[in-house]
Amino acid sequence: IWGVMVVAAFQEVTVEGELIRRFHSGQMRAWDSEKRFVIMSGSTQVGKTCFGPHWLEREIDNTGSQGDYLAVTATFKLLKLKMQPEFLNLFERTLDLGVWHESDRIFTSHDRYHGAEAWRVIFVSATNPEGAESATAKAAWCDELGQHQFKRETWEAITRRLTLAQGRVLGTTTLYELGWLKTELYDRWKEGDPDIDWIEVDALVNPVFPRAEYERQKRILPGWKFNMFYRGMYDRPAGIVYDSFSTDQVIDRFEVPPEWPRYVGHDFGPNNTVALWFAQNPGTGNLIVYRIYHSGGKSTIEHAEKFKELSEGENILSRVGGARHEQGWRDAFTAAGWPIREPRLYEVSAGIQRVYGWHKLNRLFVFRDCTEYIDEKLSYSYALDDNYDPIPDKIDQKSKFHCMDAERYAITFLAPELAMSNQRETPVHRLGKKAE
Repeated sequence: IWGVMVVAAFQEVTVEGELIRRFHSGQMRAWDSEKRFVIMSGSTQVGKTCFGPHWLEREIDNTGSQGDYLAVTATFKLLKLKMQPEFLNLFERTLDLGVWHESDRIFTSHDRYHGAEAWRVIFVSATNPEGAESATAKAAWCDELGQHQFKRETWEAITRRLTLAQGRVLGTTTLYELGWLKTELYDRWKEGDPDIDWIEVDALVNPVFPRAEYERQKRILPGWKFNMFYRGMYDRPAGIVYDSFSTDQVIDRFEVPPEWPRYVGHDFGPNNTVALWFAQNPGTGNLIVYRIYHSGGKSTIEHAEKFKELSEGENILSRVGGARHEQGWRDAFTAAGWPIREPRLYEVSAGIQRVYGWHKLNRLFVFRDCTEYIDEKLSYSYALDDNYDPIPDKIDQKSKFHCMDAERYAITFLAPELAMSNQRETPVHRLGKKAE
């Protein structure tokens, strides 16, 4: 770079080789933050992705260079379109810090070729996070955390890689939906978690963002979408199915008395076999989701044996699951000693209304560690038409919401107003050492 003038939106390398960064106020807040987890949520074109490489480069310098660092984005498509070009613009073309290896998606420092300890940046897709499992990382930059492809499991895998170094994380994202990002980071930040800094960046913070375009989007978009996409602020999206669900219904785990009635809902599939256990407080009739099973690649007998093992000694009143055409699954589980009955209601909308009523009456709760259920509940939405209005009876990406399907099936037997009487509808089956 020596003797060459390089100018970008907020960076300049002088002819003397000095890198000058010109951050806007939103980027500067993230730059100055000393918290371990720094989340920058903001508008499209507000300078989130182009800021990430600068933060990571400083983190590499501050932590002594040698070792592994992570760069994670929602999908490999986004990696190629956004993250990789911005990263290489700074690390390779501007600062000439090392070499990009396309086949491995790894950037290695030049130090390796001078006999010194090297550092490297490993690029990972949130949909395929296995590439980071062997790394012991010192810091991570995560782009587009708000995309639905960026799962809680990926976030947990990243933080595990940072445990030994207590490494810092920068998250840069536009907000697309409610889900684990809100409950795991935003809500904790609001509650005063000392390790988290959440920075909302309005589009107009970027001095080059056109105000006319900002005002046009404000006119044409529904308020919730404008807040999330152009102000970096959480709002409840249109189409959320269970807007009657409140985070007040997420409770700390306690030991459920063994005599409490239990109900199990099932969703079938060779790769996604899901079971959801509910316990009912006999004094109030309230339900609590207390266990989730999600597995695949096993035989029906193997699943059934696991269900029996998990439920040993519990007061199971009913097991319900499957669509109308899935009687074969129910028969197979029944033959394996885990009888499953048909739902009383097959229509999705009718089942949703049944579950909705339980939430509306504040009688359906979930243990805080049942995170898969909570994540699905917050993002389970109707598809939207071109005017951003919900399309009745059409669930967006329905095939990925296995807990929601299992719940609907189970609760078809449990209308809120009949909660107490339902305990007497079915004989009690207490699972012991032997299969039923």
